[in-house]
Amino acid sequence: MIIKTGKNTLTPNIKSSEITPESVFINRRQLLTAAGLAGVSGIAPMTAAAEDIPSRYKRLKDIKPSALSTDEAATSFEDVTGYNNFYEFGTGKTDPAGYSGAFKPLPWSVTIDGEAEVTGTFTLEDILAPHALEERIYRLRCVEAWSMVVPWVGIPLADILKRFKPTSKAKYVAFETVVRPSEMPGQKRSILPWPYREGLRIDEAMNPLTILANGVYGVQLPNQNGAPLRLVVPWKYGFKSIKSIVRITFTEKEPYTTWNDLAPGEYGFYANVNPEVDHPRWSQARERPIGAGFFASKVPTRMFNGYADQVAGMYKGMDLTRYF
Repeated sequence: MIIKTGKNTLTPNIKSSEITPESVFINRRQLLTAAGLAGVSGIAPMTAAAEDIPSRYKRLKDIKPSALSTDEAATSFEDVTGYNNFYEFGTGKTDPAGYSGAFKPLPWSVTIDGEAEVTGTFTLEDILAPHALEERIYRLRCVEAWSMVVPWVGIPLADILKRFKPTSKAKYVAFETVVRPSEMPGQKRSILPWPYREGLRIDEAMNPLTILANGVYGVQLPNQNGAPLRLVVPWKYGFKSIKSIVRITFTEKEPYTTWNDLAPGEYGFYANVNPEVDHPRWSQARERPIGAGFFASKVPTRMFNGYADQVAGMYKGMDLTRYF
């Protein structure tokens, strides 16, 4: 059901942090650190067995595997859901899992506005219903030099955005997280200016690798992972993959983004994974996979997080040390 509409309505005929706590790494499965993208449709998704996922998580149906998945072993469900950055629930890596229980992700709505022909406020069902869900096993890297391999479930962002018919003025896409301090205790403190905001250039938003995820490991997104709807941009540092999205705006100018505004010398708008561009306080040339253990050797960081073949063309001619 559409809650309210703007210029038009959607109609059926439109086509569709560095130290790992002991509790995190002890007795966990090891990660493989080899390989890049599989690039073939025959790769089977590496998902957790049903008995590994607590029954309180609702399973999603009719999920198809994606040819865009990596062939690396997925990080355990326990680590994926227990070691997170989500400052709305606290700054510690285990805070989101520990303090997000009061958050209510349903019902949910998303406002679409800006430079598009179809705008308004739509239910989560309106946003997702016309599309088939895909499972994509993506490498994700945090600016704090740790990484995960996560089986996300979602929909290509391009498939969703096209339904709203962005105009020729839409050069960027901006995103905004929900503000609910009564349910998100981190928002009761001025850790960041709320709401959290992020953005992509339109070609990045439309790249086939970019998805809106509503699940992980075949189940609905847990609160600590960004329920009920989050962005996943695998060639960029993790702070770009905004969680619990309530607004998507098409804009002609580069949008305000939270970390870039707060610390532009540390967090660039583009935030592409680049081992040659260090954070002012640490090197970004190597990373530690979560779950491998604190004493495991770090591995080399790959340009664009290993997705260069799919995304490097978008940045041809750009000085990536300036536009970092």
